[in-house]
Amino acid sequence: MSYNERMSIAKTAGSDSPTRAEGMNGLAKGLAIIESFSLARSRLTVSQAAAASDTSPAAARRCLLTLAELGYVSYDGKYFTPTPRLTLLGAAYTGTAALPQLAQPRLEAVRDELQESISLAVLEGSYSAIIARAEADRTVSAFIRLGSRIPAWHSATGRVLLTSLTENELDEHLATANLEASTTKAIVDPNEIRQRVRQAGEAGYAFTDEEIEYGVRTMAVVVKDSRGETRAAMSLSASAGRWTLADMHTQFLPVLQREATLLGRML
Repeated sequence: MSYNERMSIAKTAGSDSPTRAEGMNGLAKGLAIIESFSLARSRLTVSQAAAASDTSPAAARRCLLTLAELGYVSYDGKYFTPTPRLTLLGAAYTGTAALPQLAQPRLEAVRDELQESISLAVLEGSYSAIIARAEADRTVSAFIRLGSRIPAWHSATGRVLLTSLTENELDEHLATANLEASTTKAIVDPNEIRQRVRQAGEAGYAFTDEEIEYGVRTMAVVVKDSRGETRAAMSLSASAGRWTLADMHTQFLPVLQREATLLGRML
């Protein structure tokens, strides 16, 4: 959400205090800057942060330098990069929400059986956000971690989660999305993405083949609650050098579906 969008919401709420309005103004800018970081934008210059958050370069610079002083980002003289401390901002949610707590044993069960890292993601605006994760000893991707946000159209988890949208909502999502490829294998055609989402809706799972990162294949299955509503996506990332898509369908998919079903029964 951009700074201007936040301020529109703030104005709707109203304020009769200049101090309160100024405080909300600064907070909105800071939050917009923080949300500008993503998998596709893991480091930002001042001008990039200003453009992504719809703030002025001066305001973006002040926010970024404050975040650097507090230890939330590092600064090398040109680029600002998030530090592990930034994940603390989500601790109030990931540490107390029922879904991450309930999911953790299920993720660990998959990890222990398949010896691969497993994630749970929810739809957060136009992103697939990882809210729980069980890490394997072997690291496949340096980008997928707790707190990562990946453009929904671009990921297996996102394509599963986008099945919860209506046709009109999906059209709007794709019309406003920045369909920027991170590898030459990425699918960026809106019609093909829409078809992948439909396939995910029919099959209950989706996959990517080196679309986000070379050498990495991912598979995600839907997590539906007791009312049949899509709540999350459970996903696995594997090395393309070790596993073919056929192997993943045969060996990984049944385990993911089993644990996703068990999780869904608790929701």
